[in-house]
Amino acid sequence: MKRKVLITGGAGYIGSHTSLEMLAAGHEVISIDNLTNGHEEAIRRVRQLSSCPLQFKIGDIRDRQFLDRVFSDFAPDAVIHFAGLKAVGESVTNPMAYYDVNVAGTSTLLQAMDQADCRQMVFSSSATVYGEPKYLALDEAHPTNPTNPYGRTKLMAEQMIADWCAANLSRAAVSLRYFNPVGAHASGQIGEDPMGTPSNLMPFIAQVAVGKRPILQVYGNDYETRDGTGERDYIHVLDLARAHAAALNYLTTAKGHELINIGTGRGATVLELIEAFKRMSKAKVPWLVVPRRAGDTAVSYADASRARKWLGWQAQYDLDAMCRDTWAWQSKNADGYP
Repeated sequence: MKRKVLITGGAGYIGSHTSLEMLAAGHEVISIDNLTNGHEEAIRRVRQLSSCPLQFKIGDIRDRQFLDRVFSDFAPDAVIHFAGLKAVGESVTNPMAYYDVNVAGTSTLLQAMDQADCRQMVFSSSATVYGEPKYLALDEAHPTNPTNPYGRTKLMAEQMIADWCAANLSRAAVSLRYFNPVGAHASGQIGEDPMGTPSNLMPFIAQVAVGKRPILQVYGNDYETRDGTGERDYIHVLDLARAHAAALNYLTTAKGHELINIGTGRGATVLELIEAFKRMSKAKVPWLVVPRRAGDTAVSYADASRARKWLGWQAQYDLDAMCRDTWAWQSKNADGYP
């Protein structure tokens, strides 16, 4: 079913790849972004890759008047909500900015959706809501106990969306709890371009490999894992984009609010990721072990069986593909977007 879709944060890393996926599926798309973490060049490249029209407006989800104009002009059937702040460390040092954007911004967006009678949302959540694993693999029934403001704001937004759905049975939403998105479009035209120093492992590896940074710091090698380094569930951004397409299809018949993990169901350690990247890029990635970071867990990976059962989705790309496509992006765009 072809639909009109509003994507918040559509000029960002995951938003741009999902916009491309939505256009490929034949949907009509409008993207909004305040360009705090996004790049207008990404929008231009999505248009070029898709050969499809993609509307784009610069604006903030906290700006109700801006949202009302967008909803009035475009009249979307559904919203895919990415817009938000996303760095764990920054959320600790500047928590109020995270509550303002991630919680208050989501509230303003839901109110604008009400005004426009738009009743369906796919929400970009995070596995950080689980906190320290009580058991593995992490399924959606796992207790939530986020250990930082970023995770708490994601959980609060989920709860707000659940209450929004419960208040009107014609509303429906899916919160996708991502594990660790990595990779890029195979063309190398769009990818992850973090502002400042990367807070995630894969873009840091890529910037070291391309010579933008001198060395990678590996935080701890004394965890109870295969090689002593932290183990995480990495998922290709193109698989993640497909998950949003599947969730959008699911909403056409769903009611209420659902939680769905999006991951591969298997972990890779820091050293395994480094070795895969070196193998696929043929580049050098010097690294140095430094003390653990406070709050880091040893192992985290998803039970993604609900996504398979409910969405008909499962990850297709392996670790080598994630590294290959990241290198295609970084090697063509050493300094990111112009």
